[in-house]
Amino acid sequence: MNRRRFLHTIGAAGYGAFCCGAWSAAAQTRRTPVVVGGRRIRTVDMHSHVYIDDVYPLVKDRKETDPALAGLTRSPMAIDAASIDRRLQEMDRQGIDVHVLSVHPSQFLYFLEPDLAARVVRMQNEKIAGLCAAHRDRFVGFGNVSLQHPELAAEQIDHAVTQLGFRGVIVGANVNGDELVNPRFEPFWKKAESLGAIVFIHPQGFADTGKRLAGAGALENNIGFPLDTTIALAHMVFEGFLDRYAGIRVLAAHGGGFLASYIGRFDNCRDRQAPCQRMQRTPSEYLRGPQLYFDSLVYSPDNLRHIVTAAGASQIVIGTDFGFPIASSTPVDTVLQTTGLSPDQQVAILGGNAERLLKLA
Repeated sequence: MNRRRFLHTIGAAGYGAFCCGAWSAAAQTRRTPVVVGGRRIRTVDMHSHVYIDDVYPLVKDRKETDPALAGLTRSPMAIDAASIDRRLQEMDRQGIDVHVLSVHPSQFLYFLEPDLAARVVRMQNEKIAGLCAAHRDRFVGFGNVSLQHPELAAEQIDHAVTQLGFRGVIVGANVNGDELVNPRFEPFWKKAESLGAIVFIHPQGFADTGKRLAGAGALENNIGFPLDTTIALAHMVFEGFLDRYAGIRVLAAHGGGFLASYIGRFDNCRDRQAPCQRMQRTPSEYLRGPQLYFDSLVYSPDNLRHIVTAAGASQIVIGTDFGFPIASSTPVDTVLQTTGLSPDQQVAILGGNAERLLKLA
């Protein structure tokens, strides 16, 4: 996807209204703690973005950089004191106790050369670490890595986990068109597995559809983003990646894209087509764990019920996409209103699964 169209695809024009209008008004309302089965639950949102504005001056003159990024300093993802205070108020309104912070996807910056990439990622990760240190009970960090340089990315994830105390990192669903299963990324994946780090896959858009996603409906976002994630996960399943990295833990944004909806077709492909024999299990078995996890950002209890049916409640965590105009504003209610969930399953999705993944005390 053309990075200069990224912000427009996700609704950049709506940031001002989102920050100053309904979002700010709603943030004035406090919400009581979430209680399930008579006990207080710690709720964890594992899909929440921040924007590190100090990076922009370092990349603003690059042709790949969208100048609209400068406007994100006024978005809910900003990290100044006033924005963080509003974020905390909105978390309280939603019933969210903990945000897992990761950079805005436009800040992956996979076009940078090694020296600048190292400088930028270190700045991003240290800023996030500072936020987590200042709000230890509310924030947990995911680092960024320069995945276009796999050896550097391996060093960065090691520093993020062992020195900054992060629980994992965020990566794009592709790296300049290369699939995440490409052997050149092996140094990063080996290090992630050895550290027990979570790798959060977030799409950047699907660039290979041309004019078919033009027109009404923001299709580069509504179709392109989940398609980007679906393709990344499909390669992980069919290429035997999840067998080679048996200890890896992957969290997929936006409910894993279209994976759950088409898992039956994937199973059929595996059984009936000779090129689909590289994996050791059926695709639906990989969907149900223990390596793949999915956030709850599918926008309705009925949709969440479908993901739970396909993957199991043990593989679902809350995700809101905080900071974007299209973010979920009722993540806890969506879980509590999903039919057929037992209290234990509700607790798992609301925070229990995340606490286990993040190794929270």
